[in-house]
Amino acid sequence: MAMLDFEKKYRVRGGTLIGGDLFDFWIGPFYVGFFGVLTAFFSILGTVLILYGAAIGPTWNVWRINIAPPDLSYGLALAPLAEGGLWQVITVCALGAFGSWALREVEIARKLGIGYHVPFAFGVAIFAYFSLVVIRPVLLGAWGHGFPYGILSHLDWVSNVGYQYLHFHYNPAHMIAVTFFFTTCLALALHGGLILSATNPEKGEPVKTAEHENTFFRDSIGYSIGTLGIHRLGLFLALSAGFWSAVCIIISGPFWVAGWPSWWNWWLDLPIWSTGG
Repeated sequence: MAMLDFEKKYRVRGGTLIGGDLFDFWIGPFYVGFFGVLTAFFSILGTVLILYGAAIGPTWNVWRINIAPPDLSYGLALAPLAEGGLWQVITVCALGAFGSWALREVEIARKLGIGYHVPFAFGVAIFAYFSLVVIRPVLLGAWGHGFPYGILSHLDWVSNVGYQYLHFHYNPAHMIAVTFFFTTCLALALHGGLILSATNPEKGEPVKTAEHENTFFRDSIGYSIGTLGIHRLGLFLALSAGFWSAVCIIISGPFWVAGWPSWWNWWLDLPIWSTGG
């Protein structure tokens, strides 16, 4: 069955959260809906504002274009467009576009009669962004603590924040996040390699089945998590990586202001190390 023929089966009325039949339409193979229109609006407006910010800036070098947040002196107040106000409006557009896209995914899931795992997963990515541009700046009392929009300027911000806490990789939540990121890469590589090895046999060989895949890992490491289990594990690892990356930056500043290496002094101060008689 061709993909487009398959999709026609699910092009049914309903499932919309807002707009009803008025926004219940497709453009080619893509479902739009009210939140699709809203996503396009916020995306276009945000892109135009970025181009406007580049136009009033000192350069058109794509590497050096920088839309900076307001100065710390503005606190949590609105700033003039040229002094950080653009950053504030672009941030609203980004959050509007991301949130609208997630809700569009919810509507598609409702039409297909499937769970909300995909919009929930995307929601964790939105939370990670939200933590950087809203939660942490609000806790610190100034929008200026958000990261700038630009390639080199963003990298500079990441570097500066890291040096601000001496060695950011000593942040325990950062350690957990990086561990989940690496493990996600490992799990996806193992899973992708297994699927390709089973479904791309040599010429003349039949395509292998899930029984072959399970047997491979049972024989190699003693256990196979199974076809459903590997996807549950992959989702858990990926969402954990995004969640803990958000935690690691939220606690840096609002809840811990010293260098992260000194946080580990609690281990050295345990009574077990005492040499007293």
